[in-house]
Amino acid sequence: VGGAIMGSSAAWFLTDMPDFDGSVLVVERDPNYAACSTAHTNSCIRQQFSTELNIRISQFTAEFINTLRDRMGGDERVPDLSIKSFGYLYLADTEAFAEVLRRNQTVQRAAGAGTVLMTAEEIAAAYPFYNLDDILLGSINTVDEGYWDGHALFDCLRRQARERGVEYVANEVVAITRNAAGTRVESVTLASGEVIACGHVVNASGPRAARTAAMAGIEVPVEPRKRYSWVFRAERPLDRVLPLTIDPSGVHVREYGGGTYLAGGNGAEDPAVDVDDFAMDHALWQDHIWPTLAARIPAFEAIRVESEWAGHYAMNTLDQNAIIGPHPHVENFLFLNGFSGHGLQQSPAMGRATAEWLTYGGYRSFDMTPFHYDRIVRGEPIVERAVI
Repeated sequence: VGGAIMGSSAAWFLTDMPDFDGSVLVVERDPNYAACSTAHTNSCIRQQFSTELNIRISQFTAEFINTLRDRMGGDERVPDLSIKSFGYLYLADTEAFAEVLRRNQTVQRAAGAGTVLMTAEEIAAAYPFYNLDDILLGSINTVDEGYWDGHALFDCLRRQARERGVEYVANEVVAITRNAAGTRVESVTLASGEVIACGHVVNASGPRAARTAAMAGIEVPVEPRKRYSWVFRAERPLDRVLPLTIDPSGVHVREYGGGTYLAGGNGAEDPAVDVDDFAMDHALWQDHIWPTLAARIPAFEAIRVESEWAGHYAMNTLDQNAIIGPHPHVENFLFLNGFSGHGLQQSPAMGRATAEWLTYGGYRSFDMTPFHYDRIVRGEPIVERAVI
């Protein structure tokens, strides 16, 4: 249910499983993908997480991006993708956050990430355009961390999945029917009236995840949270590449190319919104985002916004981490939800894991059981200290 990056990744990996002998139907309500989270992504990847599993997931994505054409059988239509590794630069203005960065780096380095800690003096030497009066420490990794073309990956996964036999239909699931015991989904009903029997259902419906789960009588703590992006041109462009800079305020900004930059953020209040609400908050830019940028990078006092948009995080309100795998009681209902802004960069590993579970009844690569729904039932969050 849902054919954007998560649904298409799971579908493609199923076609790549030598032991999978089933058929795959992807039901997508918006075949233009104009309103999905994939369409509004800022398309970045990082290894600077605080849990080893999240780091390993991003490392697999980096490998997948860098070898995409080979993984897709040498198809010459597949572009040679790579990561523009300008890195994420976390800035700490308190000793408490500096200590978080130090602990995170220990985990990251143990997992093979190239994270480096920088004093304010070292940051100033490498990136002299920052105002660092309040900064105690920075953390950056310039190996397989930065920008990549996620839209190209999505196009390739969807196209090749269809060519390998996956059926995509432009429709919407409006009802899910379980068996009398309530232990399995028997069928889904589409808006067109068709009733389709199914061996498994994968909920890959992004910010609509809770709506889809509710049709099966299941609660999932995922809701749409609005995130804003602005592309702006600087009157005085910086003399070197700008890392994806995470200001202590939460505002982030990175290189966009050709003298332009991309900034993102959200307001102090972060309520759930309607899945169709993409209205911009112009006061947020004027009153918070731009002043924060200008204070951190004085060259950004004179800038002009060229484009802007709002998208949605599919926010897992328990712990801002993925929810994947089977439901503990409705055994053939699988989650692929709650990525909380990490979805694009985690989509290859999550699609592969879902395909492994559907094919083998367990994982053959990463053990994704920490992300299972059981922790939601228990109310036991995965503590991830590196959330943007």
